[in-house]
Amino acid sequence: MVAKAEPNPIPSVWARERRTPDQPALSRDVIVREAIAMLDADGIEALSMRKLGARLNAGATSLYRHVATKDELMELAVDEVAAEIHVPDADAPDWRAAVAEAAGSFRTTALRHPWLSSVLGQAGLAYLGPNLMSFSERLAALFTTAGFPEPSGAIDAVLSYTIGMSTTEAAWLTTVARSGESEAEFIARLMPAARQAAAGHAHLAGSYAESATTTTDPVALRDSKFAYGLEVVLDGLGLRLGR
Repeated sequence: MVAKAEPNPIPSVWARERRTPDQPALSRDVIVREAIAMLDADGIEALSMRKLGARLNAGATSLYRHVATKDELMELAVDEVAAEIHVPDADAPDWRAAVAEAAGSFRTTALRHPWLSSVLGQAGLAYLGPNLMSFSERLAALFTTAGFPEPSGAIDAVLSYTIGMSTTEAAWLTTVARSGESEAEFIARLMPAARQAAAGHAHLAGSYAESATTTTDPVALRDSKFAYGLEVVLDGLGLRLGR
């Protein structure tokens, strides 16, 4: 009789037991906090188990007792920062305002941690983490209370927009930061090349010409663009709710 093969383990840190620490001063929480600090400062490319161990004065073997792989570390980091996202209570009087507040909080968190949005779909089974599960549960409660028969579809629509915009915005701000200039200075230096590239494209050229004659706070402009797109998404959801 052929022995039945054991199934492959689920590739997620949330699907295995938490190991007992061998060094009291080195815990999974400490490891994750230091990893987040590295990610915030230098991005995903700069994070490695070797560099993290050096910062913690710990050998790789000690780290691997708590976190088996870099992918597991990213799962833990994603879930840790997800605790910063605020979702209003389900009984909020205005579901649109409540959803907008949750989306805005997500965006703020994603810009505080520029690596977050780009890895949400890559960090294994990241949505199994307790903070992300709580975030999803609170959104589901909000949409269910508002009267949506299938809240998961509404959640997907809002999060797809929010994650997409946040990813683009975080990448832009990372580029600006690497220039060593303020956002306004970087835009001013970029604008002549942008206007030249738009020459011959009537609608784009007019837009860039108008921007050259107006002074707009870059932060306020990004806020306005995000709010506009979110309103469009909420308008669509409102129409479906009305049916």
